Amino acid sequence: MGAMTHESLLLDARRANARTTTIAEVMTTSPHTITIDQRLSRANEVMRQYGLRHLPVLAGTKLVGVISRRDLYVIEAIGVVDAGCDEVAQAMGAEFYAVAPGDCVGDVARVMGQHSYGCAVVVDRGHVVGIFTATDALSLLARAIS
Repeated sequence: MGAMTHESLLLDARRANARTTTIAEVMTTSPHTITIDQRLSRANEVMRQYGLRHLPVLAGTKLVGVISRRDLYVIEAIGVVDAGCDEVAQAMGAEFYAVAPGDCVGDVARVMGQHSYGCAVVVDRGHVVGIFTATDALSLLARAIS
C-alpha cells in the first residue's frame, strides 16, 4: 500500500462526508409547488418567475408527481395540450423520486444519476419539505473538489 498523500486524504474525507451529510442539510427548503388541477400556464409562470426547473405536484398535501420545464417545452412543441386550458395532471411526469430528510446525499445522488432524475422531492410525514436537484448535486461536487 502506498503512502497517503494530502490529496488522497482530502478525497477520503470528502467521501466520508458524502456518506454522512443528509439531504436535510443541503436541500432547498419550502420549495414552490403546484396543485394537480392548476393550469399549465400557471406552472410555466411560476417556473419562469422563480427560475425553477422542477415543481412538485400535489393533490391536497400529497405528492403525486413532478412537472419540469422540459415537460412544458415538449408539450408546447408537439402542441397536444393548451397551456391556458389544460391542467398540470396532463403533462406532469408520472415517475418521480421522493426521499426522506435523513437520507444520505451520496445515496440520493447515486440514485438520481442511475435513473436520470432531475430532482429528488424531500417528503417528511407525508408533506413536501424540500427539493434536491441535479444542479444542487453539481454545486456540492464543485465545492468538494475545489
